[in-house]
Amino acid sequence: MSEVSLSSLVASAKIIIRKLAMERKYEILEHMADGKFRAYGSNLEEALGNAALAMVSLMWDWEKIRPVLRETIQLEASSPEQLTVKFLTELIYLLEVKSFLLGRADKIGIEEDDQNGKKIYRLKAEIAGDRLSPDYEIYGQVKAVTYNDMKIEKTDDSLVIQVVVDM
Repeated sequence: MSEVSLSSLVASAKIIIRKLAMERKYEILEHMADGKFRAYGSNLEEALGNAALAMVSLMWDWEKIRPVLRETIQLEASSPEQLTVKFLTELIYLLEVKSFLLGRADKIGIEEDDQNGKKIYRLKAEIAGDRLSPDYEIYGQVKAVTYNDMKIEKTDDSLVIQVVVDM
């Protein structure tokens, strides 16, 4: 029987941990008065989609929302952090103005461009959901997305977005 080196065991453990993290869309974190979550993805697009699901999970069960209506969101931002805040804020706007409940956020595209030496991030998202109705239980309200304690961290094969929202 051959001996397994400690470094190969550690490498194997890291691979398993990464795979488990990629299967998880998001996690809700403890926070004193507000909502806090961490969203995961293999890239910024996937992580933003999962951040959207994490945020609305503080208000309703997105898995129960019928995807019968579609909305298109187009945004520009100067950083991934600003793009995250603008995208999630747009979802709050759609709830407040159109009574739109998000059920899916899986068609997100982001283009990076340089304008006069500055990076510009352009997002186009096609999301699906339904109108607010007595069929759906609403159990919270996100009032605003903040930059407080926001983190976007990239590893070798994944991206993590951490966000705090005002409830």
